[in-house]
Amino acid sequence: MPLKGDVPPARKTYWLEHAWLGDRTEPGVALDVTADGRVAGLRPEVPTPPPGAEVLRGLTVPGLANAHSHAFHRALRSTVQVGSGTFWTWREVMYGVAQNLTPENYFTLARAVYAEMALAGITNVGEFHYVHHAPGGARYADPNAMGEALIEAAAAAGIRITLLDTAYLAAGFGEAPNAHQRRFSDGTAEAWAERAGALTPREHALIGAAVHSVRAVPAGQLATVAAWAQERQAPLHVHLSEQTAENDACLAAHGRTPTQLLADHGVLGPRTTGVHNTHLTDGDIALLGATTTGTCMCPTTERDLADGIGPAGRLQRAGSPLSLGSDSHAVIDLLEEARAMELNERLRSRTRGHWTANALLTAATADGHASLGRPDAGRLEAGALADFTTIALDTVRTAGPVARLGAETAVFAASAADVRHTVVGGRHVVRDGVHTLVGDVAAALAEAIAAVRG
Repeated sequence: MPLKGDVPPARKTYWLEHAWLGDRTEPGVALDVTADGRVAGLRPEVPTPPPGAEVLRGLTVPGLANAHSHAFHRALRSTVQVGSGTFWTWREVMYGVAQNLTPENYFTLARAVYAEMALAGITNVGEFHYVHHAPGGARYADPNAMGEALIEAAAAAGIRITLLDTAYLAAGFGEAPNAHQRRFSDGTAEAWAERAGALTPREHALIGAAVHSVRAVPAGQLATVAAWAQERQAPLHVHLSEQTAENDACLAAHGRTPTQLLADHGVLGPRTTGVHNTHLTDGDIALLGATTTGTCMCPTTERDLADGIGPAGRLQRAGSPLSLGSDSHAVIDLLEEARAMELNERLRSRTRGHWTANALLTAATADGHASLGRPDAGRLEAGALADFTTIALDTVRTAGPVARLGAETAVFAASAADVRHTVVGGRHVVRDGVHTLVGDVAAALAEAIAAVRG
C-alpha cells in the first residue's frame, strides 16, 4: 500500500523559514522534492518563498522516529495512574486491554494512535508487535491478521512503520505462557519464524523482528530469531534489563546477565537495538558498545513505570547509538523524550550539558530511523526520504529565543503541541496542526479506546 496524503507533482518545492541541517539552523531554505518522495536538493539563502512553493513557517527538522511503540498501550493512558504499584501490577492492567483486541478494533485504535504521532511530528514508528493470535492462542484465518492491521493503520494515518514482529514464547524462565500470554505465543521460535516470514514489506512498511525479552524467549531459541533477522538484514529489537527482577531471574537460570546471554546466542550487533538497557553492569555496557548494538531510551515510560534511569551517556560513549521511543504512550512527544534523556542525566549526575540539542535531535531523527532499518531517512539532504516536520517558533512555549537557537528551542522548550506541519514522502499529512487523513484525531482516539476497554 502506498503512503496516503496529497500526491506531489513531478517536482514540488517547500520553502523552509528555518531549517535544522544537523549541526546548525539556517534561515530561508528551499527544499525540492522528487515525484518518488525524496529530497532532490536544498537551496540555502533563499530569503523569500519562490513562486509556487509551499511555505513552512517555523523550524523544519527531519521527521521524528518513534523507535519503540506498543500502540494498544495508548488505551492505558491515565487509567493506570490511579493508585500505586509497580511495573508488574501495571502489566496486569495491560493484559486486560490486550485481551479485548481484535484485528478490526486494533486497526481503528492504531490508526488513531499513529495519527496522534503524525500530529507530534513522527513520520516513522517502530511497532514492537506481540499480540498475534486470538484470546486463548487460536490462530486467525490469516495468522498475521493483527500485524496486517497495524501495517494498514500506519498507511491510513500517513506514516511509515517498521513492524517488529515479536517472538514471545514463555512467561518466564522455564514457565509456559499464562492465560493472558497465550495469544502472544507461536509455541516455538521456528513457528514464529514461519509466520513472520509470511509478512511482506511495502512502500511504507518494513518488516523486522524482536525478542520480547530473555524471560519470554528460551535461551535455546534466541539464535533462531537472530538468524531470521540476519538472513533478511532486518532490524532486531529486544527489551533488555528493564527490570532488576529480570536480571536476577536470568542470573539464577543461566548464571549470566541478560546482555551476556544475548551475546552468547548471537543476538547483539549493529542491526540490533536494546530497548531500555536500564540496569546494566560495566561488562554489559562494554558488550553493547563493542558490538555497536543500539540503545532505545524511552524516558517518559521509564519514569512512568518507575523503572529507573538507564546509563545512556555511558552506553553512547562505549559505542551504542541512541534512539528514542514513546513505548507505552504515557505521552506521545519525541521532543519530550529527547529533553528527558538529558534532564534525567542531569538529575543523576548533578551536572548539565551531557548532550547538545543537535545530538538529542539526531537521536530523535537520523539514529532513530537507522535503528528501524531506514538509514535514508532523518536528514534534510539530497537523496533522503522527504519526511520532515515543522515546529512553530511563535507559541507561548517557543517565542522569544533567536532563530539560530532553533534546535535548543525545539528540544528544551517545545512540545508536540507546537508541531504545525508533517510531511511524509513529500505529502502533507499534517497541515497547520490538522491531520489531513483523520479529521478529528481526538474523537477517533476516544471512540477507539472505549471499544477496547471492555
